[in-house]
Amino acid sequence: MGARAAVPATDTPTPRRFYVHDDLSAETRERYGAGSAADRLVSELLALIRRDRARVTVLTVEQQIEMVLARGPREPFALAIGIGAAGERVARGLHARTGWFPAIRRVEVTREEDGRDGYRLVSTSQAPIAAQLAGLEAAPSLALVDDTVFSGLTMRTILDLLPAALRGRTHAFCLRCVAETLPSIEARCPITPGFAAPGRINDDVSFINASGLVRRGAIRRAGRPPLAFFERPAWIHAWFPGDAEAIVALCRRLTALLGSDPDGRA
Repeated sequence: MGARAAVPATDTPTPRRFYVHDDLSAETRERYGAGSAADRLVSELLALIRRDRARVTVLTVEQQIEMVLARGPREPFALAIGIGAAGERVARGLHARTGWFPAIRRVEVTREEDGRDGYRLVSTSQAPIAAQLAGLEAAPSLALVDDTVFSGLTMRTILDLLPAALRGRTHAFCLRCVAETLPSIEARCPITPGFAAPGRINDDVSFINASGLVRRGAIRRAGRPPLAFFERPAWIHAWFPGDAEAIVALCRRLTALLGSDPDGRA
């Protein structure tokens, strides 16, 4: 019998429910073509991810947009702020269906590891975050839009940089969130999520984007090159026990094919 590969030690728990947002399939087909090598590898990767159907759920953009719409109509907002490229895509996707966000502006931010087992929010442009949010005070209504609210660090930080009077005219939106994080956002402004997952962060529930598995930029480190999730194999073993080695191998091949983040973040 052949020797088994050692499983890396990790403090990352295996979440009881794990949600993978498929932001990779449609984009890969659009860029490389249906049936291309990249498209086939993405399909193979997602098939592996779906094998643990009792624990792992793959979410589509359309499913989550429908969940947001089911929470009721809205009057158009004077301005929508998309948090990063992902938040801007969500805002544009929702606007295409609803007309809620006729004016959309992106704030260039990302989470970065702080070297102390935590994270901080940093600007990905030359302008500091506060400078990017300048001039919003006169907006009669403001939408703050992101794809995911996990710990809430990103949305709370941005909300806390807004003047209190403007926060009173702000409504937040996201496609998916951890339900236990919502009160910390609701203390600042109302929020409409698409899908709200119950349970404790990491232990009971966790989220990732499929693109983060293969694109460097999912993990940001101060003064060091960005990483894709597969470059933290201990995380992959925690998230996908039993299939981790095959998933890492596929991710490595996809990274070689797909190259940098299409939004220029890696």
